[in-house]
Amino acid sequence: MLVVEFEKGTVVLKQAPMPKRRPGEALIRLLAAGICNTDLELLRGYYNFQGRPGHEFVGEVVESSTPELVGQRVVGEINIGCGRCSLCRAGDPRHCSSRRVLGILNYPGVFAEYFTLPDRNLHVLPRTIPTDHGVFVEPLAAANEILEQVRIPKGAPVAVLGDGKLGLLIAQVLTAHGAEVHLFGRHPSKLALARRWKIRTRLSSQGPAKAAFQWVVEATGSPEGLGAALELVQPRGTIIAKTTLHGAVPLDISRVVVNEVTIVGSRCGRFPPAIRLLQRRSVDVAPLVTARMPLSQAQEAFQLAAEPGTLKVLLVPDGTI
Repeated sequence: MLVVEFEKGTVVLKQAPMPKRRPGEALIRLLAAGICNTDLELLRGYYNFQGRPGHEFVGEVVESSTPELVGQRVVGEINIGCGRCSLCRAGDPRHCSSRRVLGILNYPGVFAEYFTLPDRNLHVLPRTIPTDHGVFVEPLAAANEILEQVRIPKGAPVAVLGDGKLGLLIAQVLTAHGAEVHLFGRHPSKLALARRWKIRTRLSSQGPAKAAFQWVVEATGSPEGLGAALELVQPRGTIIAKTTLHGAVPLDISRVVVNEVTIVGSRCGRFPPAIRLLQRRSVDVAPLVTARMPLSQAQEAFQLAAEPGTLKVLLVPDGTI
């Protein structure tokens, strides 16, 4: 089968044997997968990653230890816990100290024609959700995790920094929650898209409204993002940090201490609320798809995904476009 791997900062196409499913796992045929900012950071050296990336996907179950999954379209949670520690037993493998992470840490990703994942990680995608839209379940879950971590009252002003894929999803999720979202970004076309969803926008180049927000979500994907969030947040306010980067991030810790700012790291979220958002059409993901490209053009797909202004690039099996 055809697979996509990273080797020393380059995208490589290879032929590999079909994966063998172990007990408790499903063999899954790829239908569509998304290139996200974490994949781009892995390519740049985040986690010193080598191997097969990819963690946002919709696939069809070919074989499974759970018969009712066979033939179903599924999405999958990316954290594979040990199943034995207290966190795993409590139903939250996201922070298992021995976890593997799909396409990121010690578990091969989904940029391949076939891959495996434990049955317990899978969620059936309702028929009413198109495959291309289902690829957004994982990042939508990450966006929705903010509401699991921080109590934001309805009507409260919230700043979202970053008009990339995740920033636009976060802005929509918080708007659906009832917050008054102010999206700060660098790309007029992306901000125009947000205005279609009745989201207030502002170009970052216009300068931040200093100390104007009790809640600030940092999703810029930039080393300077956290500093910009500190400009925006009020004393005793909260910054929700979403950016993951290869390399160090500068932080004026004295400002955090003096202004008693709370910084909340925010990562993966639960899939059922994200699936419900898509079912109810509470978010609009169709305009976020910039291109669909076959696996055999993965090198060109990653080049496009890294270009300014690009949103989501999907990889699909050859012969399905």
